[in-house]
Amino acid sequence: MSSKPPSPADQNPAEIAREAFRRLAVRRISPTPDAYRDIYNEIAGIPAPAPVVAIPADPGPENVLSRFASRIAEQPGELADFGRRFNRAVKTRDWDAYATALSQLAERPVKKGGIELAPMAEGEQTRLLRDLLSRTLTLAVASLLAGAPAMAEEAASLGAATKEAHTEADLSEIAVRLKQLCYQIELKHGDTAEQQELLLRLFRLLLENVSELLDDDSWLRGQVDAVQALIAGPLDARALEAATRTLKDVIYKQSQLKHSMADVKATVKNMVMTFIDRLGQVAATTGDFQEKIGAYSEKISHANDITELNQILDDVLHDTRVVQAEALQARDNMMTARQEVQEAEERIKSLETQLQHMSELVREDQLTGSLNRRGLDDVFERETARADRRGTPLCIAVLDLDDFKKLNDTYGHIAGDSALKHLVKIVKETLRSMDVIARFGGEEFLILLPETAVDAAVATMTRLQRELTRHFFMHENEKVLITFSAGVALRRQGEDQTALVSRADRAMYVAKKSGKNRVIVAE
Repeated sequence: MSSKPPSPADQNPAEIAREAFRRLAVRRISPTPDAYRDIYNEIAGIPAPAPVVAIPADPGPENVLSRFASRIAEQPGELADFGRRFNRAVKTRDWDAYATALSQLAERPVKKGGIELAPMAEGEQTRLLRDLLSRTLTLAVASLLAGAPAMAEEAASLGAATKEAHTEADLSEIAVRLKQLCYQIELKHGDTAEQQELLLRLFRLLLENVSELLDDDSWLRGQVDAVQALIAGPLDARALEAATRTLKDVIYKQSQLKHSMADVKATVKNMVMTFIDRLGQVAATTGDFQEKIGAYSEKISHANDITELNQILDDVLHDTRVVQAEALQARDNMMTARQEVQEAEERIKSLETQLQHMSELVREDQLTGSLNRRGLDDVFERETARADRRGTPLCIAVLDLDDFKKLNDTYGHIAGDSALKHLVKIVKETLRSMDVIARFGGEEFLILLPETAVDAAVATMTRLQRELTRHFFMHENEKVLITFSAGVALRRQGEDQTALVSRADRAMYVAKKSGKNRVIVAE
């Protein structure tokens, strides 16, 4: 169904004037005032006036063209330039120039609803949205692109242009530029991610190579294992910062201990050299004594009287006492050196033990003092090998604090951290020295119970629950009751850690759903 053409009353003078010039061009009629007036009246539905002799031509079209020029001159941007050109043409009655300008205006893209004579009124929400986009491009996006100066400059330029954009043409241009910037950012992000992945691969290869060069009991292996475990999973800023702080502390303490060990080893080396020198002196003295005894033997064989023989014997006794004194002194010196060497060896063993302890620090959870995942892996491997070798049972318990989120929301995260430390403290005080607790993640812990049957493991967890209710957690002089739900699992023959933990974890969730503060045995 065709649309009904607008009635003359519905048309405005600007549209009538534009249509009049279009028809003049189509009919190839010269755009004189008379011709324009006839076409204009035809479009507007104004009947042609009866010709009157000696009456000047009606100036109506000129007035219309003048008003049209004035109206266009009031518009912003390029339309104002066209308005000024129309006004000059009207004043000079240069209708050819007016027609040329109008044709150029007609060639501009026509927006829906005709020529846009004024920008649409801008609402408060539109203004806020434009300002927000401008600030986002100028501040946020530009700062994030600090490593790419060209893109950062383009983002800032787009932000400034967005703030000043008031027309559809300006916004269209900004949209094209913004699309190009997004594409460049996407390419840049892809390159950065690829570079990061390549660096991680290179770092992993380096760590693997270093790890292969280390002895199994090397104090450095603990640090290498900790870094490998960290980069194996998703990178987290907080985890990286915590690991960096821990390793810095460990490396600082290890450097102090290494210097102490170097000093002790230098002392041992000096003592050994002194011992060798003294041993050489004893050997030299003994050789001289033997030569003197040979000479005295020769003198005795040629002695002529008892007086000469007595003198020779006195000399022999004197030299013998000298050698005996030197031998005793050498023995005392060697005993002293031996004692010093033994003390140095004990110091070295003590320092090596401290180095090993420093290395093991990276296997501990920094908040609670329990083992972390890496430390748990090492202990589990050792205990499973022992259980398989001896044929003894091995149980684990996965426990999770009840309503921990509510505790955090009520008392704050500092209180939550203190509650976790309180739990670990009670566990260490209650269980055997051979039992091990490790933080498994968040408020979830895993307890390793070697040489423990499943019934005994359940009884141990129940006893631990009672101890936890007896020893209240104190927060700002307020008693706070904390409980946990636990799942206990007995390791099957040849069962790996993942499968065993998974069974205990499922049992723990059953305990949660059953009312909390319970212990459930895994299937």
